[in-house]
Amino acid sequence: MAIIGKDISEAKTLLQQGQLVGIPTETVYGLAGNALNPDAVALIFATKNRPDFDPLILHTSSVERVHEFVTQIPFPLDLLASKFWPGPLTLLLPKKGIVPDLVTSGLDTVAVRVPSHPLTNKLLSELDFPLAAPSANPFGYISPTKASHVNDQLGDKIAYILDGGSSEVGLESTIVGMEEGEVTIYRLGGLELNAIREVVGEVKVMTHSSSNPKSPGMLKSHYSPTKPFILGKLEELISEYSTKGIPFAVLSFHQKFPFLDQAIQIQLSQRGDLNEAAKNLFAAMRTLDTMDVSVILAELFPEEGLGRAINDRLRRAAVQ
Repeated sequence: MAIIGKDISEAKTLLQQGQLVGIPTETVYGLAGNALNPDAVALIFATKNRPDFDPLILHTSSVERVHEFVTQIPFPLDLLASKFWPGPLTLLLPKKGIVPDLVTSGLDTVAVRVPSHPLTNKLLSELDFPLAAPSANPFGYISPTKASHVNDQLGDKIAYILDGGSSEVGLESTIVGMEEGEVTIYRLGGLELNAIREVVGEVKVMTHSSSNPKSPGMLKSHYSPTKPFILGKLEELISEYSTKGIPFAVLSFHQKFPFLDQAIQIQLSQRGDLNEAAKNLFAAMRTLDTMDVSVILAELFPEEGLGRAINDRLRRAAVQ
């Protein structure tokens, strides 16, 4: 298994050698490699078993350094960068030739972000290259929000995981670009839609693609546990699966079902807080996936604030 620690120098050395390292961000943990080294980038795809048509996100330490890798930042996106970087925002921008085509899956745009986690931001500031860092999990599975999650799934394939504690946001970054002159959301995430609207006005939301996505995180089926994940009204689902005699576990927003064994149900936020629910989502899905049940029953959340992004992840987890 990988070594878990807080040694930035060790992580830096391994990355300079072309190896991969697990890194913390405020959103989820990433599987990081030198984004300008095609061999390291290819190793990311191989380690995750990720299809090479699904582009990666480039991480760097400041807005100023982003200009090293892109030809321009359109004005509306520059407003968002000024407001929300460092933070859970990814921008889709026209790339410079220095960025390998493998990072962008051959597209002429690259997804870039400046993470706010202090440990990773310090690491990035000490590197003379950006990091490509998709979520540190096998492709299609639930994203990791703790160093132990990374070790459980990829610890036999990487040498080191930088431990930054539990991810503060718990959902991947929101991806924003320009589509025919309009500000466009390609992936709902840890930055709320209304916060973006307050800066640039109305936006287009275009979040799913069956194949050859324009940005990371657009595939329809993703973030999935190994067990069937069923969405609906929980009272009805519980009644249906109880009648059928099929063992199940329950994932709810805040509702508790006193007539069920407490061991098979998780409330993401007992006080009904969407930010807390988002932070707890992936860890809860992982816990439920380890239970001795046949299916996981879940419900959609209010379509407001981070509820939109939570619902996006739930719907994609439920695609069979």
